[in-house]
This record gives sequence, C-alpha cells and structure tokens, in this order.
Amino acid sequence: MTPSGFSVRHRDQGMVLPNIETVELDSSAVSLEGFDHYMLKEIYEQPESLKNAMRGRLDDQDATAIFGGLNLTPQQLRSVDRIILTGCGTSWHSALVGEYMIEELARIPVEVEYASELRYRNPPLENNTLVFGITQSGETADTLAALRETKRKGHRTLAICNVVGSSIAQAADGGIYLHAGPEIGVASTKAFTSQCCVLAMLALYFGRTRHISYESGKRIIEELRSLPGLVQQALGCDQRVRIVAEKYKDATNFLYLGRRYNFPTALEGALKLKEISYIHAEGYPAAEMKHGPIALVDAHTPSVFLVPPGTTYEKVMSNMEEVKARGGPIIAIASHDDPRVEAIADDVIHLPEAPEFLQPIVSVVPLQLLAYHIALLRGCDVDKPRNLAKSVTVE
Repeated sequence: MTPSGFSVRHRDQGMVLPNIETVELDSSAVSLEGFDHYMLKEIYEQPESLKNAMRGRLDDQDATAIFGGLNLTPQQLRSVDRIILTGCGTSWHSALVGEYMIEELARIPVEVEYASELRYRNPPLENNTLVFGITQSGETADTLAALRETKRKGHRTLAICNVVGSSIAQAADGGIYLHAGPEIGVASTKAFTSQCCVLAMLALYFGRTRHISYESGKRIIEELRSLPGLVQQALGCDQRVRIVAEKYKDATNFLYLGRRYNFPTALEGALKLKEISYIHAEGYPAAEMKHGPIALVDAHTPSVFLVPPGTTYEKVMSNMEEVKARGGPIIAIASHDDPRVEAIADDVIHLPEAPEFLQPIVSVVPLQLLAYHIALLRGCDVDKPRNLAKSVTVE
C-alpha cells in the first residue's frame, strides 16, 4: 500500500486485479443500541432479519418463491432428483429443519451431512444431485472443502450464507444470501432462523415446480409472512424465561426433547446452552429417551420439552409423563392456554401457535433466551465463550 494507492500480488501468480465491492453497512448494525450484549441484540433482531430474508422473494402472482442467484434454469431445477444439505454446528441443525421441509413440501429426497465428514467421504452422487453448503460466515473451512470436493466431481453446488463475497459464496455455482446483517455474538441466533426461513422458501419453490397447488402455495406465503410477527410475540416470553433460568442455573445437565420439526430445534437449544453457559446438554427426539437417555433423568436434571400442537403432540405428552413419573423437573415450551401441559410441567413458557413447518423458527426463541440468561447468571461471557471462534476457518 502507498499513500496514492495499492497493488495486489499473488505469491505464485504475480500481479492480481482484485474485484472491489463497497460494503454498505450502517453503524447501528454493529453497535449495541442499548442492549447489554450482542447476542441479546441479535435475538431481538430476528423479526427484522426474517423480513430481510423474505424481502423480494415471495411471488404472490405465481404463489412461489423467487431466487435470483441460483444460476440454474427452471428446467435444471425441475430435474433435481436429490438434494444434499451440508454444514457445521448451528448450520447443520438448520439443514435438518430444511430436510423435513423440502421432503414434506417438495417430495425430493434430502440428506444432511456434516461438512467435516462429507469432505472425506466418497458417497455415490447421481447426476441430478444438488449440493447446498449452509454457513453464516461463508468461511467455514470444512463446508468450503466439502463444496469444492463435490464441485470437482461435476455436481452443482449452491451456498446459503450471510456474508457477501465470502469464500464459499465465490466458490459455489450460485446461492442465496440471508441478508441477516452482521452477527457478532459467537453463538449463532438470527442466522439460524434466517437459514430456516430461506430453506422454507426453497421448499416452497421446489414444491411449486412439482406438486404443490396454487392455493397451497398462497397459504404457505401467508404463513411465511406471519413469521416476523410470531417471533416478535415469542420475544415477549423473555421475563418468564429469566425466572426459569434463575431456578435452574445451577443444574449440571439438561435434556432437550422434541419431535419432527422440533427435534432439530432441541439440538439447537442444547448447543446454545453448551456454547455459552458450559452446562452439559443433549438434544434428542423425545421418543428416543426410552432407548437410553431416560437413565439420566433424576431430580437434578431438567428436561426441556418442545410441545406445540401438531401431529406428534400426544406422543410428546406421553414422553413428558414418563419423565414426570421418574421425578425429573420439566420445562415445557407450549402454546398459550394448554391446561394439559400446565398439569404436568413444573415450568411452562408460552409461545404463539405457528404452522408445523415453521415451528422451529418460533420455538427456538425461548431456548436462545434460556441459554443467554443462564450463562449471564453463571458469570459467563455470552458474546465470546471460551474456546470458540465465530468462524472456524481451520480444521
């Protein structure tokens, strides 16, 4: 660099002409704006980040979603026979939610792979397989390597990421930006809900190219548009969550349990607690408790149940009763006015009702807040937890 300009030289290739883009960033995006921590600020930004993820991408006329950056023709997208979603950590959990969404709405087989494993595997991939790398930073080393390996074998690779111009955004054949704004807290919050939202729109898009009717597409669009309001309502549980956190802050083990769409939500809730409060926590499908984890249940191990209305409601209620019979404390995340849950659970956190396929985006809010408040009460640094980095750029 010199006072009058700069040049870029590559060690092997010599002079390089870089592509320069101006990043338009409002100073408010990186200021705390009255919040005590970036993590709390980013939790509260989720209604807005969801709006940004959907802005300009919902097409009322054709009852579908629009993505300008996929770089695939409609014919190529209609020929997709299989989708692989790959990511790490929180992005892997959003991929699990996406698997449920795409298989249910679009009827396309989906596999979810840890990027750190996929990069070293040699799975048979058919010609019409589409590989999505999911990442907040766009710099995750394992996800980048997995995409490059599948691209090397001739498969189309797409990215779902938040950072414009990142390594993964450049390496992929196309992709979808989250537009969630900077996420500074190490524990991902708004990126998770934005990823789930983008995957829901992707499921709608693929579904409309196949068997979803126009009327069903319109209904899904209306449900997606209701999301920011539902998440805003969910944030109203903050005070109640603080009380629950005070009660259980000294626990050394937690179980997080849910079914269907809320199984990945349980995994994400457990990860948040581990990341910032250093409490051991495990997420399971609720029915899997009987296959081993129920041995952990005692008076000192709280179980967090995700029990919104839906197809598996009765099954989850039965699992709650099993934990109650063994003396385990129960924290239930339930819909408003559910006397059956109130009768069993020790503590209930109420949420607004949401369509089943969008429940993870609403249900994760109290889990994020629970992890935040417990970590705070235990004196932990919620924005910079020990041993963790925001972006894992090495193996």
